[in-house]
Amino acid sequence: MTTPSDIRNSAFGTKTFYDRWVEAQEIPVNRGYAVDDLNTVKVETWARKGGKGAFVILEGAEGMADAYVCEIAPGGNLKPQRHLFEEMIYVLSGNGATTLWWDEKHKQTFEWQTGSLFAPPLNVWHQHFNGQGNKPVRYLACTSAPLMLNLIHNEEFVFKNNFAFTDRYSGETGYFDASKGKMHPGRLWESNFVPDVKSMKLLEWKERGAGGTNVGLELSNNTMAAHISEFPVGTYKKAHRHGPAAHVVLLNGEGFSLLWPETSAREKMKVPWHSGSMFVPPNRWFHQHFNVGATPARYLALRWNSRKHPMGKAYKTAEDVKSGGDQIEYADQDPDIEKTFQAECAKRGVVSKMAPFLKK
Repeated sequence: MTTPSDIRNSAFGTKTFYDRWVEAQEIPVNRGYAVDDLNTVKVETWARKGGKGAFVILEGAEGMADAYVCEIAPGGNLKPQRHLFEEMIYVLSGNGATTLWWDEKHKQTFEWQTGSLFAPPLNVWHQHFNGQGNKPVRYLACTSAPLMLNLIHNEEFVFKNNFAFTDRYSGETGYFDASKGKMHPGRLWESNFVPDVKSMKLLEWKERGAGGTNVGLELSNNTMAAHISEFPVGTYKKAHRHGPAAHVVLLNGEGFSLLWPETSAREKMKVPWHSGSMFVPPNRWFHQHFNVGATPARYLALRWNSRKHPMGKAYKTAEDVKSGGDQIEYADQDPDIEKTFQAECAKRGVVSKMAPFLKK
């Protein structure tokens, strides 16, 4: 019997509009579940950007978002860009500036450095400049391009649309002034620019366990958002799950994460990480982070589901699965998890500090 999917595959193929667009960019594409080091990902000439780049399209993104690494030559700049998808930019290395505008007569420029995080407002013209003449700038961007390009499936509409989203940006001065940020209840910081996510002060988050800290980030009135989390040496966080496309970027520390679907709890994927690593847990897969290094482990998660502009279901990532939430308490975790952690600590001479948390 011929099924609808057979007809689709035979008549049109299986590639999406976004897939074909990616191929047309003619730059490297990194796939799988993780990238060991974003700082060493191979980049090649990217004509559309006017620099060098590589896509990072991992399994857990599941067509909802993507990421790319871009490099700006010493003393150089990229081409002006605008597009109908959101983008969050984390500066991996270097310093420079970005100019943005609705029209050529009204431009404003702000500066950034290694560790900065910002989001160009939706469909606003922007151009990035390398402020150092002796080495390239490298940044990571997480975007909603797959969703928008597949939904619209018209490249000209996405990249050459004149509509001005003045509710997001109306040309006001100081749009990227970090001092204008505002803290909301629930450890939520709203700002258009974070100077350094590596040193930003975080707040205690007891629900996730092990003495961890956290701050959520709302950027440029987007539907995409971010958060920063940190946890001490010799500890690990409680397992939890949520939707797809949370790009977890390690800022410092050394350790590993376990990922597994609820239906295969005994078969866990182990992802080792260090500063510069990135992975994306697949949709509704449990994942748990372990610090077996010599320093606190801090990561940045670039993801969907802003609290200001939510998209669909709000996951209960700090509530017990036994009461309908999405977090596994220490007392209910697979016993092999603690054994794996202790073995990894022993390999490195790290003293586990989990005893007080496991007794609760």
